[in-house]
Amino acid sequence: MKYWKYYLVALLVILIDQLSKWAVHTYMDRFDEIHLIGDWFKLHYTLNPGMAFGVELPPPYGKILLTSFRLVAVTGIAYYIYKLWQRHAPKGLITCVSLILGGAIGNLIDSIFYGIIYDNAPITAPTPWFHGQVIDMLYVDIYEGILPASWPLVGGSHVSLWPIFNIADSAIFIGVALILIFQNRFFSHDEDDDHPVAADDAAAAQARLDAEASEVA
Repeated sequence: MKYWKYYLVALLVILIDQLSKWAVHTYMDRFDEIHLIGDWFKLHYTLNPGMAFGVELPPPYGKILLTSFRLVAVTGIAYYIYKLWQRHAPKGLITCVSLILGGAIGNLIDSIFYGIIYDNAPITAPTPWFHGQVIDMLYVDIYEGILPASWPLVGGSHVSLWPIFNIADSAIFIGVALILIFQNRFFSHDEDDDHPVAADDAAAAQARLDAEASEVA
């Protein structure tokens, strides 16, 4: 598989992500909800001004700093994909990194351009450029309610456990999760490359076993 095909994976993520955000912005009002699977999975139009869970860096230049960091990060990830391909890394690993790249660029586009395209920069932003808010819409309503009064410390308080994310976030999460799950498979080849003698010995031993088996037969 040519290395540029992995960038097509990232491009596909970007296109799906941006199309979904455009559709939500075009056909829904902010805070509108569409129930997809009962009450626990919905479309919910909301804006995220910063990082995960709405965390923000201090204004007025925190957002520019965050966006600049994202630009450096996506450049590094894109280069890393090429280096992995050069090293003949497993295709699954490179595909996972491509998902992460596509997701990172998808949210980066929001930060750079959405203050202009969708006019959604905060009113306190010094400029709409680099201050766009990320559009989130996938709402998993895990639990919302009042905790039992008998529970220590948190009893009687209102709790909402409801991640809201988008396609770009999903691609990043899936890419990272698959790398963690299959890390032994993805990175075992590096150990063989670091110990070529051991790998050759194993191959030689297997060849001897095959030869002995053929003699017995």
